[in-house]
Amino acid sequence: MDALELLDTIQKGETSEVQFKVRVNDAYKLGTEMVAFANAKGGLIIIGVDDNTGDIRGLSYEELQKTNQILTNAASENVKSALFITTETVKVEDQRVVIAHIPEGISKPHTDNKGIIWTKNGSDKRKVTSKEEISRLLQSSGNLYADETLIKGSSINDLDKDLFLHYFEKNWGDVPVNLGISLMDAIQNTNVMKAHQLTLGGLLFFGNNVQRYRPAFCIKAVSFFGNDIAGMEYRDSEDIKGTIPAMFEKGMAFLLRNLRKTQQGQNFNSEGKLEVSRIALEELLQNALIHRDYFINAPIRLFIFDNRIEMISPGFLPNSLTIENIKFGSSVIRNNLLVNFCSKTMNYRGIGSGIRRAMKEYPKIEFINDRDRELFSSILIREK
Repeated sequence: MDALELLDTIQKGETSEVQFKVRVNDAYKLGTEMVAFANAKGGLIIIGVDDNTGDIRGLSYEELQKTNQILTNAASENVKSALFITTETVKVEDQRVVIAHIPEGISKPHTDNKGIIWTKNGSDKRKVTSKEEISRLLQSSGNLYADETLIKGSSINDLDKDLFLHYFEKNWGDVPVNLGISLMDAIQNTNVMKAHQLTLGGLLFFGNNVQRYRPAFCIKAVSFFGNDIAGMEYRDSEDIKGTIPAMFEKGMAFLLRNLRKTQQGQNFNSEGKLEVSRIALEELLQNALIHRDYFINAPIRLFIFDNRIEMISPGFLPNSLTIENIKFGSSVIRNNLLVNFCSKTMNYRGIGSGIRRAMKEYPKIEFINDRDRELFSSILIREK
């Protein structure tokens, strides 16, 4: 970072990715700040800047040496698992400041040396105590998968056996008994159940009453008059429930009955074409159902406005994925079981091409990866 970049960063003030400190003396406190950054998106700690005024209060040569030593000790001794940080010294006129670059952690949740988990809360930090948030940090590091968690209190009685047997026969060529396998062994060997309880993935694909155990895992669908979510009138509204394949079918039915068919150059006697590519809608709805964050207890929202269609999924893009990545076909699997079940029961390939295919079929798509609100949105612009 050069002097001009530093001045620009200082003028913007502290954020969830930038923090100022006049001086540092306590390696433990500094370690807690690093933990918070590592459990969020990473960031910068700029030392030699007043966090109240933004004034540069440069460091002497001796302070530069001491600051770098404290930073190294904080990252190695006061952060678990240890972080590998980089530092640089930037000179602005006659004032020197130290910038510590804190990476996003790859072994979340990181803790301080007292075992406390911290994360960013705006420009400040806070303790993480809820099981759900800890689970999501584990998930982001690939150490825990929501769809493999067990549904407490569930049993084989919560399984739609016909659905499972159809799936099994389709993929193994016959029903379990004809292959010398008991039904329970077949169910457990396919990870639909573990320890005589349904996995979340098993419930979502083969449960006979999914929302009995996870009522929030549904689709809230509304077709509004106008373009404002605060509007008081709607054309159509439905709480879409059931397994993932069932919700996909019902969700597509909701879209198809609420979107226009237009002539699009066809003769007058033609039925008309859907105003938005059906392929794009299918790809994006499947993406929302399969790749959402199931550690967040919230529904998918499917909104139709006069000028756009919004599909809003709980959870931002996992790991280091960006909108630019996914447009070029990059993918990180968040829900292994769901991807496996979906690839064998639905028109889904699971090779990261869905977003590209949707954009090829219907270029007027915008994506929003909202890390602060933990949402991912696909927005399809409707023609007037």
